[in-house]
Amino acid sequence: MKVIMTALDVEHAAVLAHLEDVRPHRHPSGTVFDVGTVAGHPGHRVALALTGAGTTAAATLTERANAEFSPKAMVFVGVAGGLRDWLEIGDVVVATKIYSYQGGRSEDDEFLVRPSAWSVSHLLDQEARRLLRGNAWHAFLPDGAGPPAYFEAVAVGDAVLDSRTSELARRLRSSYNDAVAVDMEGAGFAHAAHLGDRVHAVSVRGISDRADGSKSSTDRSGGQRLAARNAAAFAIALVTALDPDEDVPPPPVGPASIPVVRNTNTARDNARVGQQIGVNLGSIGRKW
Repeated sequence: MKVIMTALDVEHAAVLAHLEDVRPHRHPSGTVFDVGTVAGHPGHRVALALTGAGTTAAATLTERANAEFSPKAMVFVGVAGGLRDWLEIGDVVVATKIYSYQGGRSEDDEFLVRPSAWSVSHLLDQEARRLLRGNAWHAFLPDGAGPPAYFEAVAVGDAVLDSRTSELARRLRSSYNDAVAVDMEGAGFAHAAHLGDRVHAVSVRGISDRADGSKSSTDRSGGQRLAARNAAAFAIALVTALDPDEDVPPPPVGPASIPVVRNTNTARDNARVGQQIGVNLGSIGRKW
């Protein structure tokens, strides 16, 4: 079993489009997971969660999903704001490092950052990078073609950043200069995964806006849908690149695979046929 977490409906729908035979799995605390199989890959089952925005909800439901399913891997799929001019709407960023940028000490004339940071699982980082060979992950996009994917640091906090000149934007540029994107859930997800007995975890983000004041117009023009679609495709490609689930039941045996046996019992002298057997899967009556 693998777990995929999402925060927004558009992200959840993008992942759900890759699943079949989906059934609800209801947690005693009320959380409803959608559990299904990756279309065309019956050995890979996925439990899909919708957390809502923010680090706290992401952390809580990540811990809940980990305890409920004991997954081989957990992936957060979502959209993000781009902090670099070379990033295009729809590009994919795999978070090699996740910063929680809100930690620090506020003094009279300055804010001293005290960040927390989590690195991507080495196993998932290695498998994800293999998907760049020939852009293998593009096979999970509708037309088989898509944008580039980058492996970079991402900054995370409970704020929507839509400016390149605000105090927060300046702080990110000076203190988290290697972060190329910003989102609102990755830190909660990464922290909970880190505490969850070192479960393999990675965050995959699609760039939906440029965090430069144009977010509303970009969202209206479909930026979020495109970004969510691309991030979901990469995540599903990664899930299917992992070993298949060991506990997936084999496909049912169809009637065509059962051999047809035609036998004839012949009685001679005073004998009598007592039972006609077509297929004998065991002994019938054994005398000791």
